[in-house]
Order: sequence, then structure tokens, then C-alpha cells
Amino acid sequence: MLSSLYPKELTIRKSKILHKSPILRSLARFVTEVAVQLIFKIKFEDIYVVECWRHVVYVHAKGVTKFVSYADFPPILGVEPPSPVEMAMWRKPSAKTKRCFSMLQAPKWWAEFFAHQFWQSLSTPILYNWGSLVGLIKFAFTESTLQELRSSFRRASPKVVSG
Repeated sequence: MLSSLYPKELTIRKSKILHKSPILRSLARFVTEVAVQLIFKIKFEDIYVVECWRHVVYVHAKGVTKFVSYADFPPILGVEPPSPVEMAMWRKPSAKTKRCFSMLQAPKWWAEFFAHQFWQSLSTPILYNWGSLVGLIKFAFTESTLQELRSSFRRASPKVVSG
């Protein structure tokens, strides 16, 4: 079962994401602190900086100093949706595993990320836009994970409508 431990609220804070290269990958628009929190299972306060370089993302946080691929970050709302070429990047075999999402599927935390976004949706249109985005990349999830996401979406729906 997917659920969110975060209360639904609008939080405005200074971004910890820095763009360090004049040339950025198109997938850089999907880099978020929430994704970093889920990748490394840390709190927002523990993130020192997330640097977007030309070919890689550098994450420095309490107990974490790692380089992460842009393809590790799921798509988000509020920016241009992923193009077919970018979706192919998620399917492309990784150099480390020699597998791709179509065989291995997206990391489990992607489902947690989208469940969190459903829960955080402040309006019905935003919730439905998140649902549509998940539908666009459903190739990245197993059928059981999609069922969990659908269930999470349904649980978030009444909360958004009732406020």
C-alpha cells in the first residue's frame, strides 16, 4: 500500500537545486528535492545542495555524496511534459545493469513519488494532471504498482474535492 506521511500543504522555500553548467540536459527540468528525498530516504533539511551539471546530478546531503543520472528522476507537472525521445531515455539500457525499465521497471520510489504528488494535490485538476502523467509513463511500472497508484489516486480524490 502506498501512502504519504506528509500533510497536504503549500510550502514555499528556497530551492537547494543549483544549475552549474551553461548546457543542461532537457531532463534537468525534472530534478526536484522531493525526488532526492525519496531516492536517498532523507529529510529536506538534510539536503545541502543538488547541483545539475551537464551530464549528471550531484547530490550532497547529510550522509550522502552521490552522482545521479538525470534519467533517475521522474517527470513532474509545471514543466514541459516528457518527449518521446526522453521517454526512450528511461527505456534505454543502463550502463550498470544492462537492463532497461521495460524489463526492470522504474525504481519503487517512483510510485512513492507519484503517490505523494496525488496526496499533495491542492485541486482536482492538478490531481487529474498527475494521474494523466502517470498514464503517459505507465510502461515504467508493473501492473501491481499501477494498481497501487490507482488506489492511491482514488484515496486522494475525496480529500481534494472536500478540501
